[in-house]
Amino acid sequence: MEVELKDDILKGADAIAEFIGEDRRAVYHLVRGGKIPTFRLGENIRARKSTLLAWIAQQEGVAA
Repeated sequence: MEVELKDDILKGADAIAEFIGEDRRAVYHLVRGGKIPTFRLGENIRARKSTLLAWIAQQEGVAA
């Protein structure tokens, strides 16, 4: 089953924070440090759910 693009995009730091279980301030810190896969449309932070899930899986491998 293919996920539609609009269903895969998280819009804003609050949505990203809720998805990864952090607060908005932590998301901004991760973005500034280049430690989380996000992109910007204008001044707005965006992230793909699928990319974040892959990133989380990769982080789990590094921590193990």
